Amino acid sequence: MARCPISKKSGSALVTWLRGLDAAELERVLTARPDAGTAPEPRSVGELADRLQRPASVALALPRLTLPCLQVAEAVAALTTVSRVGLADLLGATHGDRAHGLAAALEVLADRALVWSDGKGLLHMAAPLRNAWGSPLGLDAPLVRLLAGSNSDELGRMLAKIGVKPVANRKAERLTALVGHHSDPARVAALVAKAPAAARKLLERWAHEAPERSGFIMFGTPQADSSPGEQWAVERGLLIRERHRYGPVRMPAEVAISLRGSDWHAPFTPVPPGVRSVPATVAGVEQEAAAASMAFAAHAASVLGVCAAAPPARLKAGGIGARELARIGKAAQCDDLLVRLVLEAAGAAGLLARDGDRVAATASYDTWAEQEPADQLAALLLAWWELPLTPGGSRDEDGKALPALAGAPPCGGCVQARHGLLTAASQLPAGEGATNSADLGALLVWLRPLADELPQDSTPFATLIREAELLGALALGAVSPIGTALLADDAEALTDACRRLLPAASGTARFGSDLTAVVAGTPSAHLLALLDSVADRETAGAASVWRFSPGSVRRALDAGLTPDALTADLGAVAVEPLPQPLSYLIHDAARGHGRVRVAAAACVIHGEEPALLAELAAHRKLSQLGLRQVAPTVLISRTSPEKTLAAMRAAGYAPVAEKPDGSVRIERAQRPRAASPVPPPRPSHRGSRPQRTNDRTADVRTAVDLHALAIRLHGAPQDVPEPDPYDGHPYASDAEEIIAGYARNLSFTDVRQLAHAVNDGQAVTIEYVATSGNTTVRTLNRLELDAPYLHAWCHLRNDERVFTLSRIHGVMPS
Repeated sequence: MARCPISKKSGSALVTWLRGLDAAELERVLTARPDAGTAPEPRSVGELADRLQRPASVALALPRLTLPCLQVAEAVAALTTVSRVGLADLLGATHGDRAHGLAAALEVLADRALVWSDGKGLLHMAAPLRNAWGSPLGLDAPLVRLLAGSNSDELGRMLAKIGVKPVANRKAERLTALVGHHSDPARVAALVAKAPAAARKLLERWAHEAPERSGFIMFGTPQADSSPGEQWAVERGLLIRERHRYGPVRMPAEVAISLRGSDWHAPFTPVPPGVRSVPATVAGVEQEAAAASMAFAAHAASVLGVCAAAPPARLKAGGIGARELARIGKAAQCDDLLVRLVLEAAGAAGLLARDGDRVAATASYDTWAEQEPADQLAALLLAWWELPLTPGGSRDEDGKALPALAGAPPCGGCVQARHGLLTAASQLPAGEGATNSADLGALLVWLRPLADELPQDSTPFATLIREAELLGALALGAVSPIGTALLADDAEALTDACRRLLPAASGTARFGSDLTAVVAGTPSAHLLALLDSVADRETAGAASVWRFSPGSVRRALDAGLTPDALTADLGAVAVEPLPQPLSYLIHDAARGHGRVRVAAAACVIHGEEPALLAELAAHRKLSQLGLRQVAPTVLISRTSPEKTLAAMRAAGYAPVAEKPDGSVRIERAQRPRAASPVPPPRPSHRGSRPQRTNDRTADVRTAVDLHALAIRLHGAPQDVPEPDPYDGHPYASDAEEIIAGYARNLSFTDVRQLAHAVNDGQAVTIEYVATSGNTTVRTLNRLELDAPYLHAWCHLRNDERVFTLSRIHGVMPS
């Protein structure tokens, strides 16, 4: 949809129609367009119409429309005035299923106050909706708009040329007569049949080509005289030339429709595509969903564990690049789609955040890591459900790899695609699932035609469908209990479903004589930390496997564990007694551990065995350290202690580091944590004026009783004048009066909306025109009025900004 202002005054047609609705019908409108009823509640039907006519509000309603609703709206947009009967003829929906489909689509559009019928059978459309299509149905503007600048004499000459006796010398009547003639396919066909061959060919071509409005010449030299065929059409109003002969001629929409013939109809698809299905029992769906969600929960713990231990680097352009994604995937045993899905969901859930040139875990991650797998999964599912992007989008239209967590612009179509997918699957008969996921994609295209598809998908929404299957929201082509809870937007039901499908975290492991440890299900945080410290993970998922080696055991000993403590810790989580090979490995590693110590002096190596020190000094792999024996039990090195330790361990030795006091230095992994991504509090610097405390809970929008609001609006007086900021009319609050005095580009409805955001500390979206003339849309919160300025935290700039009230041209609830 083309960018247009956030707010615009409503027309009288919508006000008149709204006043004719009863309370139940008003409630349906408010339910379908919830942003129009948010606090502060509209006081009159006129103010409600103002809100419903906001282009930004209309834009919120469009992505939820099905394909036939959009097709009907496009057909209405193609003509300025159309009756319901004329619309049915245009769509070829005069009887049968197509007629029922048209009636259903018009009912949906009316419930959303987008298209409605007046008492005379004419259809009206919300003004901003016309901007959704540049050339609806491939048509140009209708005659009424193209001839708006013509005079009565010009219209009279056109009527004379087509053989219609000119009516009274009034422009409106002559224009009506011309429109009536050109809207009749039979009369237009008869007229064109008499045209020269060149004119017939020209008109036929123009009737089936979309207007090239980008080619209009707004300034410069007028175009040369037209061809004889074109001139013939212009004289009869079949083509319209701009009064000053700038730009190409234009064909009115009525003429194009008439020339396309009575057999041509506008696209209309009232029946959704079929979805082939197979039996899918409730038990089978739950079992499949449980397996998928259990595997995802384990993979999520692995991916985030890798990021917490070694925060991935950010690209200079932002986001985590392909190299870091591959590193995380290799360490966590996950493919690229899983890694991206976990990272984006975790970022939205506040578990990961930017920390300088890296992306690190936050303090919230530590709390999340201690939770049960079901609660961990529920947190990620809630974040995924409202993600303003499709995490699996790894390639752009040119096939170039896309980074993860890049902070891409919000994609409302992606959210609608996710919601529409589960809606599509939920429409299947009970006990059945889609045979082919591609059928669900085709149905989703019908349900949410404005939803954004990924260029990388070979079939519609293939990546999105795969995401839903990995999370357990879809299973066997049907909606799982997890998906049902998501559709209901019920966080408590979602947590219950996850707890029912996922077992509790496993606190035990089975140790094999092949030096492996196997954990069924998702390991608990304690078990995960223990096994990761002493073994290397080989696989993760529904079952995870770790393998012990001398190097992994030495890593645990380096962290300060003794062999006895390590054996006791592993024995405490073992289902059966530890196998002898594992015990031997631990004690063998412990015997060699610490036989050599490295001290910082740049550095000094000493030990109790002269033969071992002599062996180190003569070792070829350690020659780069520059070792020199200064005593039977002392070596010195030209290399730093860290590099010396690493080289000696790589050569198969097990040295330990010493502190300056001679005690062993315990090597523990650092746990970097990023700060929570919350805007810093604004300091008080406005003089002695009292400051309003705006905490984050203030951003929660006050719930509105739509039923009570509909009853109040239905019973409100029909004529409620809006206060005039210049006549001293009293306002409901000081903020309203101040804003109205300075923000003269705002309607009274917008003034109330902005004043409410200031008074109640709620977020708001504004359209702002900068001094440069550029227009941007900003989401603000923690507003403070300091007329003629507004101080607020700007989410677009991620910083506090000052806005001039007179430059605010529109307001919407955020």
